[in-house]
Amino acid sequence: MTIEVRTLTGADIVPVIDSLARLRISVFRDWPYLYDGDMDYERGYLAPMVESPTSAIVGAFDGDVLVGAATCSALSEHKEDFAAAFDGSGIAMEEVFYLAESVLLPAHRGRGLGHSFFDHREARARSLGMSKAAFCAVDRPGDHPARPEDYSPLDPFWRKRGYAPLPGVVARFAWRDVGDAEESSKPLRFWMRTL
Repeated sequence: MTIEVRTLTGADIVPVIDSLARLRISVFRDWPYLYDGDMDYERGYLAPMVESPTSAIVGAFDGDVLVGAATCSALSEHKEDFAAAFDGSGIAMEEVFYLAESVLLPAHRGRGLGHSFFDHREARARSLGMSKAAFCAVDRPGDHPARPEDYSPLDPFWRKRGYAPLPGVVARFAWRDVGDAEESSKPLRFWMRTL
């Protein structure tokens, strides 16, 4: 099985929006996100990427089937979402390229695609003259009842890539966890590296 990794921008994103939406719903349903998503929300969330001058989707394709993807754009395009998190950090949001979600079906993990996703997104950041790359990850308590006993955090992988947590830079987002009736707010810790 050969997986092809391609970076899509602009109108080339349109044909994969539904596939990426389904991937996000499937992968983020698992720990640690426990996201109970729906296609209407996902389409609305992903649609602005088509018009964005900095956004890209790095897609992993098994033939014509999208089996994984990672998204990215300038952090300044997300000021409303992240302004409070970066307030007082001394970091200019205009210098930071945001590495948003990275989703990959379980059958395709452990083959280097995670590194490829970072490589392609960091290359996109450099091509746009950005000096830093950052992402955020949900910060669940260690004693959360849904935490699998065999869960292995991705922190070592991220550190190997040169990323480190940003002290005090935490965003908050609300979504409905699997099995819950209502949305609840979750902390998402930012990690960053200089490119």
